[in-house]
Amino acid sequence: MSEPVGPRAAAPASRRAVRTAARKPGRAGRNLPAAIAVGAVLGALVLASLLVRKEAFVVVVAAAVCLALWELTQALGQRGIAVPLVPVAVGAVAMLVAAFTAGGQALAVCFLLTAVGVVVWRTAEGPVDGLRDVAGGIFAAAYLPLLAGFAMLMLAEPDGALRVLTFVLVTIASDIGGYAAGVLTGRHPMAPSVSPKKSWEGFAGSAVTCVVVGVLAVVWLLDGPWWAGALVGASAVLTATLGDLGESMIKRDLGIKDMGSVLPGHGGLMDRLDSLVMTAPVCWVLLHMLVR
Repeated sequence: MSEPVGPRAAAPASRRAVRTAARKPGRAGRNLPAAIAVGAVLGALVLASLLVRKEAFVVVVAAAVCLALWELTQALGQRGIAVPLVPVAVGAVAMLVAAFTAGGQALAVCFLLTAVGVVVWRTAEGPVDGLRDVAGGIFAAAYLPLLAGFAMLMLAEPDGALRVLTFVLVTIASDIGGYAAGVLTGRHPMAPSVSPKKSWEGFAGSAVTCVVVGVLAVVWLLDGPWWAGALVGASAVLTATLGDLGESMIKRDLGIKDMGSVLPGHGGLMDRLDSLVMTAPVCWVLLHMLVR
């Protein structure tokens, strides 16, 4: 029997095409409703932990960093790099707690002890590929908990909750502003070999949004000068973009799209922390110097 032709045959195919298109991510490669819902939940968790008690935020950050470390070790493992996760995770918690309770010197000491722990742990497993695994472990410890420790240094200040909130707001503003501008007007790729969807128009949107949010946050939350907020925002857009591109280079080298899949519409938790960890040291320095 011959296949039916005409409008009646085309209708099921058209309906299937519509359903398939509805399940596909948008132009910027995200499931936007899921991304918004997950972002709202994460934002509420961060805000609640900051406003209830500072120690609660330390716990939230420690849990997020440990999960991101697990994602990173799984990704590096695809290239045969066996990161010693136990000493890195233990050192990560120690670094974050030390930074919050004892300051920058304690953070540095804990990082050095973590590096020693990685060497000792990996040496006990044998010399084969040991140098590669040790390098991967120290890289993971520096990339995530060491940089995240600067957020704990901000948190330890008398107005630390508001400083951390300012840092988070300007970093998120970079992502939101860049996403919106890139989807609406993106035409010229910024780094097509690294991140094909990132455009110069999106970068301009990130810059404008970051500066505006930086000025508003520093003036209203920290009672600081507007120009300090503008400088914080302008610096944040640079570090957030470099953090995003840096992780994209790592993922491209590993041959993966996302570091994980625990956050619908976002990928892995590591995919959300890349901009934050790179921005934390710069925000800490600028706020410490310019906003008293």
